[in-house]
Amino acid sequence: MTRAKTPNFDPTAFRAALGQFATGVTVITTRTESGQLIGITASSFNSVSLNPPLVLWSLATKSASMPVFRANSHYVVNVLASSQIDLCRRFATVKGDRFAGVSHAAGDTGMPVLDGALAWFECHNRSRYDEGDHVIFVGEVERCGVREDVTQTAPLVFHAGGFHTLGTLE
Repeated sequence: MTRAKTPNFDPTAFRAALGQFATGVTVITTRTESGQLIGITASSFNSVSLNPPLVLWSLATKSASMPVFRANSHYVVNVLASSQIDLCRRFATVKGDRFAGVSHAAGDTGMPVLDGALAWFECHNRSRYDEGDHVIFVGEVERCGVREDVTQTAPLVFHAGGFHTLGTLE
């Protein structure tokens, strides 16, 4: 097997190029064994397979939440609506209890499903892959759902280092 050639660009150029790919924004939620709620913002979400139903996302190896996500059997991927930008920022930056004042309900797995999310996927933590400075989590979807007014609600989108909306869907 041949190896990749040494990159001919610097990390800034790589980040700028990656930023041109628009992604949806999610908050991945779980709870510790003691019951503490944990959540992080992630735009690395993607579908993998319909049969079995698999999705993936990634988390930086240096993340403070890594030990919990690596050890837990379940988590929820919450797809954010454009109106949830404050929630996105809270789970990306707030230190301490990110769930303080955040409306949510326990899903069938007991993991938190955020109120107002466009869609949610309750996942079994099927496998993990250490790659570079991130861990790729593959989740087997046990349950999922969509918001009732999803066809009239725009998703939150991340592009070129900022958050955007696609506007009202028709």
